[in-house]
Amino acid sequence: MRLYRLSLIAILVLVWGVFSVSCDRAVDQRPNILLVMADDMGWTDLGSFGSEIETPNLDALAQRGVKFTDFYTSVSCSPTRSMLLSGTDNHIAGLGNMGEMIAPEQRGKPGYEGHLNDRVVSLAEVLRGEGYHTYMAGKWHLGHEPEYFPHARGFERSFSMLFGGASYWSDMFGMLAEHEEVAEYVMDDKRLDKLPKDFYATRSYTDFLIESIRKNRGDGKPFLAYLAFTAPHDPLHVPEPWLRKYRGSYNDGYEVLKTKRAVAAKRMGLVSNNAPAPGRYQMVKAWDSLSKEQQALESRAMEVYAGMVNNMDYHFGRIVEFLKDIGEYENTIVIFLSDNGPNPWYSEDYPGNQGSKWFAQFDNSIDNLGHPTSHYAYGMGWGSASAGPLDLFKMTVGEGGIRSPMLIAGPGVKGGRQADAFAYVWDIMPTILELAGIAHPEKHQGRQVERMRGKSLKGVLTGSTKAVYDENDLVGGEMQNGKWMRQGNFKAVSVAPPYGTGNWQLYNLADDPGETHNLAKEQPETLKKLQMAWDRYAKDVGVVLSK
Repeated sequence: MRLYRLSLIAILVLVWGVFSVSCDRAVDQRPNILLVMADDMGWTDLGSFGSEIETPNLDALAQRGVKFTDFYTSVSCSPTRSMLLSGTDNHIAGLGNMGEMIAPEQRGKPGYEGHLNDRVVSLAEVLRGEGYHTYMAGKWHLGHEPEYFPHARGFERSFSMLFGGASYWSDMFGMLAEHEEVAEYVMDDKRLDKLPKDFYATRSYTDFLIESIRKNRGDGKPFLAYLAFTAPHDPLHVPEPWLRKYRGSYNDGYEVLKTKRAVAAKRMGLVSNNAPAPGRYQMVKAWDSLSKEQQALESRAMEVYAGMVNNMDYHFGRIVEFLKDIGEYENTIVIFLSDNGPNPWYSEDYPGNQGSKWFAQFDNSIDNLGHPTSHYAYGMGWGSASAGPLDLFKMTVGEGGIRSPMLIAGPGVKGGRQADAFAYVWDIMPTILELAGIAHPEKHQGRQVERMRGKSLKGVLTGSTKAVYDENDLVGGEMQNGKWMRQGNFKAVSVAPPYGTGNWQLYNLADDPGETHNLAKEQPETLKKLQMAWDRYAKDVGVVLSK
């Protein structure tokens, strides 16, 4: 009888414990947020966007959620990230230009601080203030000083690389011979002098985020987990088996790949069947004009790049499985996007690298690509191919430079759909806040903060609306003298030299996403209206053009 009573007491204690945990967890039923950003990934680099690269985990996310086909970012890394985390224009948030590229006439001007400034409150600051755990791993690129670290901008735990790019291995090589020879990393509020010997960026950032979530599991608080992959940004580095997985897959060259991707995009309904394909960009050498040795090196670079995308998908799958294992996946909103289009540069094109002693130490022979001691980027030919039916690439306001794949799935999202509605990176923060039931503050830590300019995507995600912006809304941007303005399907665009003429052009993207037919002469009034709208936008946000 005594044994029975003890057993009964034990059962009651266990039941009470489970009930108590359940009650604690029931205190806050708001969704978790898993925000995942790829770096320099082309619009057609995912299987769900027409790629031959294997991305099963992200393709499953696309099937489960909503796939956005007309989603815009900025032309390069940090401006996009500033909009992602502030919900407003990059010229307001402090990244009117990348910190590394601020021109003399821009230096010291409002919006050109080169870091996420105090005019805005970050997504992490808002969510943490409202009871969320906030974790970050990966590329930051929004400030190098302690007061600008992720830890200072609302992230409770963070393991971050501060530069625009770096080696994926433990050697900590940076990107630029002139002032970024050694990359900078921080853990929370502390700089790191070295990395673990087994460090590989894509895996290690995923590990950190998983462990951060695990540590606080069960305390009843939701989390924001920001996984900012550096993949597939150069230098092209990936371990086995991904290093050899795509051997021989790209021997036909980048022109053939671009055509295949464009055909696949049409077959999948991502663009109109009648959409004209852009021709080979004038600065890209014809594949047949390359020597056999050059073709072999080019092909190997794309093989490694494909392995990096595949590897990134694998590690994304790891965090998804982890969330399923701990019972949090069904209550997690998952958002995936890239920060801009594919990179057109080779590594020697970066400022100061060509002919430098620092760059000469790397071994970029064909057999060493992907390994430590290599430092290679895949160049304009493959960059153009990664954009598929779109024209141009990163650093330009062409569609290939600013149109990104985006996937959103989770609670409250009516999945299994494609959304062709135009959306912009500044819409992500308003969306997250609305889904979490949180209002954007007018003040933070006693200071007035700028309002968000983005719009919530909730209506499109639930299926209650088809559009984010109506036919009268005007949305524009600028980066490094590249200008664009959208109204509905019309886009006025001025691609700055050296990749364009700087002249305004007009396209109807519904019919011509590859921007092949300039409508400027046929519809001059439409172009004039959009140019005038851009002028108002530039004055409003404080654009300072460089000379």
